[in-house]
Amino acid sequence: MRITLVHPAGFNSVPGQPDFSVLANRMSPTGILSLAAWLDMHGHSTAVHDCLGPYAPPSIEENAELILASKPELVGFSTTSSGYMDAVDLASHIRKKQPQIKIAFGNVHVSSIGAPLLEHFPEIDYLCMGEGEDAMLDLADGKPVNEISNLVYRDGARIVANPRRPRILNLDELPFPAYEKLAGFPDAYHLPLFSYAKKHGATMITSRGCPYTCSFCDRTVFERLYKFNSAQYIYDHMKHLRDKFGVHHINIYDDLFTAQKKRVFDLCELLIRNPLGMQFNCAIRTGHTSDEMLQQLKQAGALMVSMGIESADPAMMERHKAGVTLEAVKKTVEQIHHAGLRAKGLFIFGMPGETPETVKTTSDFILSLDLDEMNMTKFSPLYGAPIWDECVSGEEGHFIEDWRLMNCLNFVFLPKGFRSHEEMDALYNWHILRFYNSTQYRRTFARRLWQHRWSLWHLIKNLPRVIQAKRYFSANQQQLESLKQNFPKHPRQPTNLMPLLGAELYAEKVSTVKVIPPLLKVGVGR
Repeated sequence: MRITLVHPAGFNSVPGQPDFSVLANRMSPTGILSLAAWLDMHGHSTAVHDCLGPYAPPSIEENAELILASKPELVGFSTTSSGYMDAVDLASHIRKKQPQIKIAFGNVHVSSIGAPLLEHFPEIDYLCMGEGEDAMLDLADGKPVNEISNLVYRDGARIVANPRRPRILNLDELPFPAYEKLAGFPDAYHLPLFSYAKKHGATMITSRGCPYTCSFCDRTVFERLYKFNSAQYIYDHMKHLRDKFGVHHINIYDDLFTAQKKRVFDLCELLIRNPLGMQFNCAIRTGHTSDEMLQQLKQAGALMVSMGIESADPAMMERHKAGVTLEAVKKTVEQIHHAGLRAKGLFIFGMPGETPETVKTTSDFILSLDLDEMNMTKFSPLYGAPIWDECVSGEEGHFIEDWRLMNCLNFVFLPKGFRSHEEMDALYNWHILRFYNSTQYRRTFARRLWQHRWSLWHLIKNLPRVIQAKRYFSANQQQLESLKQNFPKHPRQPTNLMPLLGAELYAEKVSTVKVIPPLLKVGVGR
């Protein structure tokens, strides 16, 4: 079968401002590249279209026509919350032009809501819940839809939710992602600016799932079953990227790269014994590392390690990131620097319980840490996160359920400790300027100018757009706030959907749905 896999552009900015996201960061859509390689390995013909790619046109219609030009029999969309409505618009255009083409949606937004989506979007034929490899392969092979686990589909007027299948247990069975299908890779793709010292860059995902349960994190795709690639597989994957594409820096985007300590030490041993001349960034968990591990990572080529801290207010940490303490954070940063690595702190602004005082406490703490980099995300509730019900209840604050704005660049949730979104934006901007204008950060940045030459060169090459971005971000704030307040939802986006948390639960609420009983689960898998 001919299958085209699509990464929709989505909404990657704030209302009233153009999308400059790819100027700072254009990363390859690893998920659909991996899926393409899997389907190719089983005898199917795949194409990949990245609507955020360097050669993608700006409009829905133009992108849809490029998808149609690949002559697909099946089109698969990988959709986050903020990209979902773009995918719907693309699917609608495809359906009108060539109604015989089958259309499947997958990824986290689909997995967290499930069957209710088919009630609202008739252009979608199938929803792939959880891991997509085997469900998409069964579809491509022509297997009867009623026999395909992880699939939600229509049977006449009914919506059928098939049982979930057990997780893929051996990730080493999956082929390397089909990077060669991505137009412009790796030259026209780049990692977040100033996060790398060597070019070219690429992303890798070497595990699935996370053993922890932070309140804000969606677990509907992988739950808490943590599976990972072996050290040898990771080493071979890195070598493949270097030898075939000239990649010399890898950002590893696992939820938690160091959760399985043995494979970390095994990988470091391989990289130290047979160096690839590559660097990489990865994520660690605060308080769950050691001097030995960090020193091994440094010897193996690690440049920077990230750690999710989220807040410096003890009550907020206990509520949303249990098991992490301020003392452990401080010690971990000291350990990272002692090993000669860069330390990056990850924070979230705006979760339930947040107040101006908790934000200022976090800002003070951040400046005290001597971090090399910092990322403060604007909180966006996710359907499949434990915190979702708390956000939509209205008890902890006011939530604007606009999927396009749920991109971590807009405040869609207003905690009851704040008077307005404008107050939140002002405090957020204050902190960002405070960190990047600090003497401490500027001195560190200045010392590394030569290491950052490729990022600087990228900005110089795109200087007109850099100037344009600066002008927009310093534009009339009152006008921009007005645009944000009056930003209309997509006319077709539903709200207050009841996520398909389990087949029985959905059957009780929606009488038109036929539900097949879940299969017996093997271990922790599904």
